[in-house]
Amino acid sequence: MLPIYERDRAVTVRPACAGDAEAVRAIRNHAIEHSTALWTEIPQSPAEGAAWLARHLERGSAFVAEAGGEVAGFAVFAPWRDLEGYRHTVEDSVYVREGRHGLGIGSTLLTMLITAARAAGHHLMIAGIEAGNGASIRLHERFGFEHAGTVREAGIKFGRRLDLTLMRLALDEAAAPGSLG
Repeated sequence: MLPIYERDRAVTVRPACAGDAEAVRAIRNHAIEHSTALWTEIPQSPAEGAAWLARHLERGSAFVAEAGGEVAGFAVFAPWRDLEGYRHTVEDSVYVREGRHGLGIGSTLLTMLITAARAAGHHLMIAGIEAGNGASIRLHERFGFEHAGTVREAGIKFGRRLDLTLMRLALDEAAAPGSLG
């Protein structure tokens, strides 16, 4: 882990670009191979990684954090479901490069993601988090996400069944619960 004094290092968040595809893919593949954050055991190829990022670039919903001259993390939001009734609901994903955790990068990325989703007119952001990922749950709680429930044994990875914690954040703070405002 990096020394604590490095917390003050400048972190810059910017919209992602196609040139970030390999760095983003490397972070995703590390999560695929070493964590339960992504529920697949199949790493992305360079072509798959570029295509995945391109879909987010088309929406303007991908951001990267740079620190110390490298892409230190990324965040995206995407439609939660494909049906038009869900068109104002998005799901977030925030990932930080191995060895860069605890430096505020995830918080900086999530701040940008929430701001961008609000600016895009979305009403609700959903976080689907493996129930044992306390760091991600705490990060989302700090930003006002509330627990919406846990789906027991929703997935499997590394030979074990995983629970999915769902969290929600109303992006349109002026709207009353259940309103269309």
